[in-house]
Amino acid sequence: MTDFAGDEVAPISTGEQAYERIRSDIVFGRLRPGQRLPLEKLRTAYGVGIGTLREIFSRLTPEGLVTAEGQRGFQVASCSAEDLKEIAALRLLIEKSALAQSFHSGDMEWEGRVVAAHHKLARMEASLLAGDRTQAERWKRYDWEFHQALVSACGSKALLNVHSGVYDRYLRYQMVFVIFRGSVAAEEHKALLDCALRRDAAEAQVILEQHIQGCLDFAFQNQLIT
Repeated sequence: MTDFAGDEVAPISTGEQAYERIRSDIVFGRLRPGQRLPLEKLRTAYGVGIGTLREIFSRLTPEGLVTAEGQRGFQVASCSAEDLKEIAALRLLIEKSALAQSFHSGDMEWEGRVVAAHHKLARMEASLLAGDRTQAERWKRYDWEFHQALVSACGSKALLNVHSGVYDRYLRYQMVFVIFRGSVAAEEHKALLDCALRRDAAEAQVILEQHIQGCLDFAFQNQLIT
């Protein structure tokens, strides 16, 4: 297998494919909070053995997506208002730092990634605002791509990995509880794009804080999660 540059790329193992599928199913709410994860049933659904499933669930446990029930097996991690607040605070702390570093170091290629990611997100948000709610998963993928693009020039792979993990846990709440704030969120995304293009990290951090707090306020005011 080769990539577009012609370099050899190692094929993804069956176990790794199953890990990515299960992780995605949890993040995007197809496996619901608190749902039991029976090994016999899931071995057929994901095409891997029980031992591999145990390894996958053990990997997902420290990520905060799965909890172990001792001798009773595993279940999808539950959701709570306090957990969402903690994850939001952690995301803000990490992303503000990564934004500042990325805005300082970003080059023309980085600008291109940010503009392209925002274009896709803006198109999807326009569809949502027009009443099309059939592509919620694609919308959140584009949302992730935009925020990831903003911080992608921070220069720290470790920081990007931590940010990605925290963002996925935050994203799970948005998908499970269908948190969409409409034009306000779209306007904040456009403001973040403008800040990136003029390298205004301080203003971007303020907007990001409003962006995340607005999501929390929306969820709690509409009693989406208690």
